[in-house]
Amino acid sequence: MNHRNLTEELASLIVNTDLSSNIAAKKSARLGIIDYLASSFAAADNKSVLKLWNIVNSEGGNKEVPVIGQRQKASFLQAGLLNGYIGHVLDYDDVHEDVRGHPSTVILPSLLSGAATHSVTGERFLGAYIIGVEVMARLGKAVGVEHYIKGWHNTATLGSIAAAVAVGYLKDFSQIEMQKVIGFAATQASGLRTQFGTEAKPLHAGLAAQNALLAIRCVEENISGTETALDEKSGFFSVYGDLSLAEVTLTKDWGKTWRIVDPGLWFKVYPFCSAAHHAADATKILMKEYTISATNIESIDVVFPSNGDAALIESSPTTGEQGRFSVEYVVSLLIYQYSLSLENFKDSPILQDVASFLPKVHRVYDDSIIPAPNAVPKNRFTIVKIKMIDGTLYEQRIDCPKGAPGNALSQYDLEFKLYESLPSNSLLAQQLIDLINKFHSENHVLQFLSLLNSHKLR
Repeated sequence: MNHRNLTEELASLIVNTDLSSNIAAKKSARLGIIDYLASSFAAADNKSVLKLWNIVNSEGGNKEVPVIGQRQKASFLQAGLLNGYIGHVLDYDDVHEDVRGHPSTVILPSLLSGAATHSVTGERFLGAYIIGVEVMARLGKAVGVEHYIKGWHNTATLGSIAAAVAVGYLKDFSQIEMQKVIGFAATQASGLRTQFGTEAKPLHAGLAAQNALLAIRCVEENISGTETALDEKSGFFSVYGDLSLAEVTLTKDWGKTWRIVDPGLWFKVYPFCSAAHHAADATKILMKEYTISATNIESIDVVFPSNGDAALIESSPTTGEQGRFSVEYVVSLLIYQYSLSLENFKDSPILQDVASFLPKVHRVYDDSIIPAPNAVPKNRFTIVKIKMIDGTLYEQRIDCPKGAPGNALSQYDLEFKLYESLPSNSLLAQQLIDLINKFHSENHVLQFLSLLNSHKLR
C-alpha cells in the first residue's frame, strides 16, 4: 500500500500560509497570550520553580531570553524549559479540546526564545502562534483518542512538534527545513499521564518547549535527520497513534478555519484540571440554590461518560497539588464552602474536614446519557447528584463549563485574570495588555520582551 507523505504535506502547508489578513485568528491569539501571561505570573513565586532554577543555574551558559516573573534571563533552551514549566505548574493555563492538552504553555515559551534571538515582527509572532495551535490541534485529532487513554500526555507528546513548527515558521524555514524540524521534535516525544499530580507534569510542558527549541538548533546546525518522521510503519503516527486516521485528518481543509478560533482555546477560571471544571460548576450551582450542609449529606455521585475522567487520576489526594487531578477533592472543597483558589491547590496537606469527606464522593459512568450538541469537550458531560440523609436528591448537569468555547471568558475576564496575577504591579499588567492589543511591529516584540524582564515576584 502506498502511503502519503504527511510530513511533506504538512510542512508545505505551513510554509505557504499567510495569516496577515486573518483578523479573527489574530484576536484569538492575543487573548491566548494574555491568558498565558496571567497563568505564568500567578506561578512566578511557586517554590517548585526555584528547584528548576537550581538545575538551570548549575548549567551556566548564555542568558538571552527573559523568564516570566523572575527578572532574570536564561539561555535559548533553558528559557523554554523554565517558561513552559512556569506556565503550566498551576494547571491554570489554557486547554484545547482537539489537543486534549495544553497548547500555549509549550508554543509560547518556544516562541519567546525564538523572538529573543531572532528579529521578528509582532505580526509574524502572532502568525507563528496560530500555526502552532493549528498543528497541535490537528495532531490531537490525527493521533486518535487511544493515545491519551493509553497513558500518553498529549501536551508533551504533541507539543514539541507543534512548538517546533511554530518557531520554524517564525524563522521562515524552508519546506525541507520544516520537514526536518518535525522529525527532530517527533523523535523526542514523551510524557506519561502517570505523573499527573506531581511536579513532573508541568515539567512535561517545559521539556516539550525545550525539545522544540533543540529541534530548531539541530536544523540550523544542519544535523542530519529524517524528512518523513510522521510517516510509514516506524513513523510517529504508527508508533504513537493511528496512521490511517492521520492520513484522513491531518491536513484536510487546511486554512478553511483556524483551530485557535474554532473550536477555540478554553481559558480556565479554576487552577486545576479542566476535566473537573464541569463538576465544579455543577456543585457551585447546587450550593447556591439549596441549603446543603456537609453533615446532612449521605453521598455524592459524580457521573461521567466512560473515560470522561481519564485525567483525574487522584481519588484520595493527600495534597492540594494532587487535588488538581481529583474531582472528589474539588467537590469536597465546595461542599465545605472553601474557595477554588490557588491557595487550596498547593503542595501541602489538604484540610482534615475535606479529607474526611472524600469517601462520600463517588464516580459513576453512564454511556446511556445522550451528549449535548454544545458539549465541550465533544461528547462529554458531568452530572453531580447530592443525596441527603433524609432522602432528598439534588442534581445538576453541566455540558459546557465556564471558560470553555461556547461559554467563553470575555477579553475583560482575561485581562482581569492578568491583573489578579500581578496584584502588586497593575501598571505592568496594563502595559502588557496595551502592547498585546496592538502587537504588530518588530519594535512591539522588543518592548514585549523588555516588559517580561521588568518584574520579579520572588
